[in-house]
Amino acid sequence: MGILIQHLKKYKKEAFFSIFLVVIMVASQLWQPKLLQNVLEAILNDDSEKMQQTGIYLIGIAAIGLIAGILNTITAAKVAQGASADIRESAFRKIQTFSFSNIEKFSAGNLVVRLTNDITQVQNLVMLSLQSLIRIPILFIGSFILALMTIPKLWWIIIVLVVLVFLIVKFTFGSMGKHFGIIQKLLDRVNGLAKENLLGIRVVKSFVQEENEEKRFSAVSDDLTKHTITVGTLFSIMIPSFMFVANMATVAAIYFAGTMVKADPAVIGAIASFMNYLMQIMMSIIIGGMLMMMSSRAFISLGRLQEIMSTEPDITYDENAPMVDLPGSVEFKHVTFTYPGDEVPTLKDISFKIEPGEMIGIVGATGAGKSTLAQLIPRLYDPTEGEVLVGEIDLKKMNKKNLRESVALVLQRAILFSGTIADNLKQGKKDATQTDMERATGIAQAKEFIEKRAEIFDAPVAERSSNYSGGQKQRLSISRGVIGDPKVLILDDSTSALDANSEKLVKEALNKELNDTTTIIIAQKISSVVKADRILVLDDGHLVNVGDHRTLLKESPVYQEIYETQKGKEA
Repeated sequence: MGILIQHLKKYKKEAFFSIFLVVIMVASQLWQPKLLQNVLEAILNDDSEKMQQTGIYLIGIAAIGLIAGILNTITAAKVAQGASADIRESAFRKIQTFSFSNIEKFSAGNLVVRLTNDITQVQNLVMLSLQSLIRIPILFIGSFILALMTIPKLWWIIIVLVVLVFLIVKFTFGSMGKHFGIIQKLLDRVNGLAKENLLGIRVVKSFVQEENEEKRFSAVSDDLTKHTITVGTLFSIMIPSFMFVANMATVAAIYFAGTMVKADPAVIGAIASFMNYLMQIMMSIIIGGMLMMMSSRAFISLGRLQEIMSTEPDITYDENAPMVDLPGSVEFKHVTFTYPGDEVPTLKDISFKIEPGEMIGIVGATGAGKSTLAQLIPRLYDPTEGEVLVGEIDLKKMNKKNLRESVALVLQRAILFSGTIADNLKQGKKDATQTDMERATGIAQAKEFIEKRAEIFDAPVAERSSNYSGGQKQRLSISRGVIGDPKVLILDDSTSALDANSEKLVKEALNKELNDTTTIIIAQKISSVVKADRILVLDDGHLVNVGDHRTLLKESPVYQEIYETQKGKEA
């Protein structure tokens, strides 16, 4: 509840006004049956003046209740929408602080469900609470007392009604509660499977896996359906049960009141009022039960949201650290890294130093730890042991802005965001000018296809950049990396989708335009790093050799094996 109360404070005036309107609405609702009784008594006594006067009061009070109800709905909606939007923004902002390992712990699909479905449950809880939370106890107590005052001899009907309705509520809502937690988890799973399938639709169709994917999805969907149907079945039992109890109470009230008419004719006017109060008692219990049911589901959602907010990022920054002009050196001091949940380290006691302006290649077999090493430099992960320094400063003692302005990472899988080309380039430098964009795209050899478009840098980028080829996406990604003139540029196999000539032109442009930038090239192909000043050779997480291409061909068995394998493939 802490997260909800925290965000409701902003709307406390609207919340209190909404509760005040509820009190007016309930008072109107409780007073109407009594006035109706007076009207019926006036009709029986043929008192037209009293009947007219009471009728006017009845209409006026009903109008006041109606206006209060409308205003209550408006203010409750404002509070519910505002608070839920604030919680969603806070949760999203918190997620942005998460490290890779934090995201992997929850999974992307799970976080999407928490930001959508779970917040919707909380929004419904706030809305219903402001409309019914105060109303239910007042309505129940008021109706109970006024019903006893109206026909005191029928007190036992009220007690029987309350007990029966309470038992039905306890049975149905108690049975529903355990299913809601399961439903939320299954929604996570359905969302994850759908996202995975849609993102990998080309693979699914290429390997004719539609039937298998349908079976996977159907299994989870059927499980979700089963629990949802169980909740629906309980609802279908509950409503007729309520109506049956209410009708039996009404019949009993009419029957026993009818036996009292001979002794006291005034009971005729009280019957309608008494039955109204009975209905209000029953409805207050039903609505209270529904509020409890929705609350149980919303509390599960609040717990899931609180889990996001209480999760401490694995990586934190010293925001009080001064901004300094970092040189482009990179140093690893006895770095060992193990992924969360793994027992075997991916990197083992790595030490090396890169001088500013050097071009460094990193090669090794698949799984040797090349990309992991690259991800430690921009501090996407922290080493398990040892230190990583950029500009001779430990990354843990550097503020985030300083690090992000100094180090740029271009991944093999180019990820562009929907919007325009300019929007994506400005992620690398938010105040980038037309000249900056032209220079960056020229280095990455992206200018040729951008200038063919009428909008040039305002050309649209579709969702998941589906309107660009793999090579075009990589070139745009490289442009985004170089536009801010970083001190350290890391290319993690980011030219793999380019043809040999385009890759050559990109490397030449990088040497010419960014000769003061320390460039780290991670590559599967030795041809991509053959001109590097030095090459780091990784094998099973160990740094086994360092040297230029010629030296490694003479002295490194691992490098020789990779070279001969690729040479054979090329032949």
